[in-house]
Amino acid sequence: MQASNRLQAKRARHDTREWQVKRRERTRQLIELGGLVAKADLIELTGDDRAVILGLLVEAGAKLRGEGREQQLLLWRRRGKRTFEVTPA
Repeated sequence: MQASNRLQAKRARHDTREWQVKRRERTRQLIELGGLVAKADLIELTGDDRAVILGLLVEAGAKLRGEGREQQLLLWRRRGKRTFEVTPA
């Protein structure tokens, strides 16, 4: 059973059909974005309340639609870079 699953997983990793490649890219992107949520400590700080986390992200999106977009991006970019520098992967 395990050998069969490993073989199937190996085949899936090497599947070059366009839809499969796009699906793997999207999956990787979602995993990386989830990692950023964890790195920001939002899971622990919100008690893993996904409605709160989504609300935070919606609020950030609203700020990016406002007049201070460039200033906000600059602030968040600086904060993010500092966090990457001091927080282990």
